[in-house]
Amino acid sequence: MGAYDAPVMRLKGKEMSVVPVIEDAWLSVEDGKVTGFGRMKDMPSSFFENSACVPDRDRDRIDTESGVSVEDLSGRFVFPAFADSHTHIVYAGSRETEYEDKIKGLSYVEIAKRGGGILNSADLLHRTSEEELYETAMERLYKCVSGGTGAMEIKSGYGLSTEDELKMLRVIRRMKETAPIAVKSNFLAAHAFPRNYSNDHDGYVDLIVNEMIPLVASEGLADFIDVFCDEGFFTVEQTDRMLEAGAKYGMRPKIHANELALSGGIQVGVKHNALSVDHLEYVGKAERDALRGSETMATVLPGAAFFLGMPYSPAKEMIEDGLSVALASDYNPGSSPSASMKFVLSLASIMMRLTPAEALNAATVNGAYAMGLAGKYGQILKGEKANFVITKPMPSFAYFSYSYTEDLIEKVVVNK
Repeated sequence: MGAYDAPVMRLKGKEMSVVPVIEDAWLSVEDGKVTGFGRMKDMPSSFFENSACVPDRDRDRIDTESGVSVEDLSGRFVFPAFADSHTHIVYAGSRETEYEDKIKGLSYVEIAKRGGGILNSADLLHRTSEEELYETAMERLYKCVSGGTGAMEIKSGYGLSTEDELKMLRVIRRMKETAPIAVKSNFLAAHAFPRNYSNDHDGYVDLIVNEMIPLVASEGLADFIDVFCDEGFFTVEQTDRMLEAGAKYGMRPKIHANELALSGGIQVGVKHNALSVDHLEYVGKAERDALRGSETMATVLPGAAFFLGMPYSPAKEMIEDGLSVALASDYNPGSSPSASMKFVLSLASIMMRLTPAEALNAATVNGAYAMGLAGKYGQILKGEKANFVITKPMPSFAYFSYSYTEDLIEKVVVNK
């Protein structure tokens, strides 16, 4: 599933409901790249001179004495590894105390006003060494990979000072170099206002624009620049200024938008040709109209809505309106402490009415687009890196997200 003859950049509207399916299939990989695939009855033996995945009944067609690795995948499904375009996995500690506050009825905004939330994570990160941050973040990354993730974007944003934001981004750079999957870095100092700027919001924006962005650019630490443009956080005007400053240094904009209200974040993101606008629990006609015809991907994060008890994004309505939608985990300690993209697919279908095919496309093809990896990741493509998931035997693909707590991943193949 998800195997294409030519690169697919992104899928929109009705296109998202279709996944190319090859039944009774073979797939060959050599030196970390896909060298071929198709139906068993059409299998050319030349593809299996070096490696192969074929059923037992066809092994007599292959020369297995020359180092060929053969796997029987009968009853299993093979589909592209997930492209998780929104994570915050570089952090210093969990926040289960706030979890209890949420249970007692406090909202995300109320917890933030009490000095919790992102500020709590910033305090913990400030006291943590770069080495420890790297080690714990890599543990989380491998957990994601074991759950089927083959490419990932990681954001800063728990530093909230020049020193600590640079520390986070250096950790992400090291992860890029050592992780077994493709990693993209996102500069998100505009995640919240630090305590020393609680009464001088524009002053903190000045710090980001005049000091942080030039330093981040001088070390080549970020692929993207991001802003939390929402009610109680950064205004449209402040967002506009930071995105413009980042773009001058080659950082393509992305935005946290409309998680808490109709904030104008989608519109300012489209204005700046943002690669994606993320969260989108609140989307109306004006927002859909802004996205239509743009190059901006609408990325939804149902894990955060689930954990915070917030409204889910109207992703189905956006798809029915002909838009592109991506799914991501938002893996972070405060609002989505989960590495499971499988559960994200389940939430997308159960709570947002996406079909299993729509959810898969949103988490693979469109997820890759949302992190600047379109046409390379999120699909099985001849000549490209082998990044795919092999399931345990299942009765149908829909069973993968239907059985939402069952471990159904047998093997994950990744190459960056």
